[in-house]
Amino acid sequence: MLALRIIGSPILNFLNYLGELSKLVSEVVASLFRGRFCYSQLMKQVVEIGYRSQPVVIVTGAFTGSVLAAQALFQLTQMKMETMGGALVSVGMLRELGPTITGLMLAGRVGAAMSAEIGTMKVTEQIDALRSMDVHPIDYLVTPRFGAMAISVPLLIAESAFFGILASYIVGTQIFHVVPAYWLDRMSHHTDLSDIIIATIKGFVFGMLIVLISCHQGLKANNGAVGVGRGTTNAMVLSSLAILIFNFFLTMILNIIFPLGISG
Repeated sequence: MLALRIIGSPILNFLNYLGELSKLVSEVVASLFRGRFCYSQLMKQVVEIGYRSQPVVIVTGAFTGSVLAAQALFQLTQMKMETMGGALVSVGMLRELGPTITGLMLAGRVGAAMSAEIGTMKVTEQIDALRSMDVHPIDYLVTPRFGAMAISVPLLIAESAFFGILASYIVGTQIFHVVPAYWLDRMSHHTDLSDIIIATIKGFVFGMLIVLISCHQGLKANNGAVGVGRGTTNAMVLSSLAILIFNFFLTMILNIIFPLGISG
C-alpha cells in the first residue's frame, strides 16, 4: 500500500494539474467567444510582452547565431565546407534554436512577471474585488495576456532568428573570411517557407504554454508573499520544462510534415 501511495500520489497530482489547466483553457476559449475581454489590457500586454522583450530577444538571438556559426565553421573549415555555415545557421535558428531559446527567455522574463502580478492580486483579494464589480478575472487578466502572447511570440521568434542569421553572416564573412556570395547562395538554397512555418507554429505553442502555466500559478497563489514567490518560481520552471518537452514532439511531428528540403 505504501509503495502504491508513493507511486500513485504524484500521478494523481499531475492528472489534477492537467485538469486545472484544461479548465483554464476552456474558460479562456469561452472568454474569446464572448468577446468580453478588455482590449486596452490586450494592447498593454502586447507592449509589455512584445515591445519590451525585444532587447533581450535581439541579444539572445544574435549571440546564439554567432556561437552556432563559429562552432560550425571551426569544424566545417577543416572539411573545406565552410560555405555551408549559412545554411546550417539559418535552418537551425528557424527550426530549432530561435523558437526554443526565445521561449525559454520569455518563460523567465514574461512568465514569472505574469505569475507574480496575478498572484499578488490573488493574495491581496483584488481578484475578489473584480468579481464584486461583475468583472470576470479570466476576461480581465488571462485572455488579454493569451491574445498578446499569440501576437507577440511568433514575431519575437522571427526577430530572434533574423538577428541570429545576420550575426552569423558577420561572423562567417568577417572572421572566417567566407566569400559572402557563397554564404548567401548556400543559405538561400537550403532555407525555404517550411522553416518559417515551423518557427511560427513552435512560437505560437510555446507562447500558449507560457501564458497558461504562468496565469494558472498566479490564480492559485495563496499564503501571502511566500505563495506568490513559490508560484513565480513554479511558473518559470514548469514553463521551461513544458517548452523543452513539447519542442521534442513538435520537432518530430513538424519535420515529418515539413521535411527539410532544398529549394531551387
